[in-house]
Amino acid sequence: MLHSAVEKAKIPKDEAPTYNAVELTKNGSVARIVLENQIYTLRITRSGKLILTK
Repeated sequence: MLHSAVEKAKIPKDEAPTYNAVELTKNGSVARIVLENQIYTLRITRSGKLILTK
């Protein structure tokens, strides 16, 4: 189930998966994403923006 903040967002009506960044980080500010043996870091900034770095 999506968090209420995500439920209020205007999510496109396609079949792409939608994730809540706060849930991805387990209520923290950092999550790691692996793609083809590369590790990416997703960060939630203090101002609530997302940064994805390799």
